[in-house]
Amino acid sequence: MKIMHYSEAEATYLNTDTVKGVTGRVAIGKADGADHFCMRVFELSENGYSPRHSHDWEHEIFIHSGNGEVLCDDKWIPVSPGSVIFIPGNEDHQIKNTGDGQLVFVCLIPSGYPEM
Repeated sequence: MKIMHYSEAEATYLNTDTVKGVTGRVAIGKADGADHFCMRVFELSENGYSPRHSHDWEHEIFIHSGNGEVLCDDKWIPVSPGSVIFIPGNEDHQIKNTGDGQLVFVCLIPSGYPEM
């Protein structure tokens, strides 16, 4: 069993031409013996955004805090704390922070794919 605050997990900072102000952490993954899923926590700074992308695997997202928008079928859909998002494999998507503070969300992916 593992119990910890997500902020104790190693942080990966992402800030390039395609991603802005993102901190990602593998909260639970292969190193913990998780055989089926990987739980990641992302923090997007004000005006931050993930890259617009798609991949073979599905993932599930839970918005913990902050306000933002998710790209879905070329439309931006507002999200707020408590919002849940299912993104099927091969679907183009992106998340951006539209609020005044951080946007924090949990993202679950199947094992066998890159954790970060």
